[in-house]
Amino acid sequence: VEKMKVIKLELAADYLLMSAMLIEIKSRMLLPKPVEVVEEDDPRAELVRRLMEYEAIKLAAQRLDAMPQVGAEIQVAAAYYQQIAEVKPIEVSLDELVEAWRNVLKRAKLTTHHKIGKAELSVREHMSHILRRLKADGMVEFSALFDVAMEGLAKLVVHFLAILELAKEGLIRITQQQAFSPIYLQANGSE
Repeated sequence: VEKMKVIKLELAADYLLMSAMLIEIKSRMLLPKPVEVVEEDDPRAELVRRLMEYEAIKLAAQRLDAMPQVGAEIQVAAAYYQQIAEVKPIEVSLDELVEAWRNVLKRAKLTTHHKIGKAELSVREHMSHILRRLKADGMVEFSALFDVAMEGLAKLVVHFLAILELAKEGLIRITQQQAFSPIYLQANGSE
């Protein structure tokens, strides 16, 4: 099979065909002409037609070889890179949020002073206060949103309800990097 590739059988076949045609033409020319002249095609005309066809194909092949070939001049470079997985914060479960709330309440009990007074507390006001802070500071730790020394227990509860309401309405995201790590709040749309 390898020898056949090297020999180029098509080229040899074309050569043999052309030789056979030339021998046929030569033998017809050497034979005596019949008395009766029958109009017969000149065998040389067929040869000329084939040679002209061959020349046209050869010129077309040369023009095609001269044209740039798509991808012939392009070498693909192999580059290896290590893709680093993006660390996405995990969502906080309700249990973890409740545990963080309990910790805030424990801190509040340590610094609670007995005060009696009537105060009107608005969850909406606390919601807008929290949103303003999150938009200004970006990502804020959950416990940093509660100033237990300055606020009473009622304000802490309203503040916590405001956080829950913001999360319910989808205005904030509550995340943490891994289990038992600090919980962070972030306004949606601020990355």
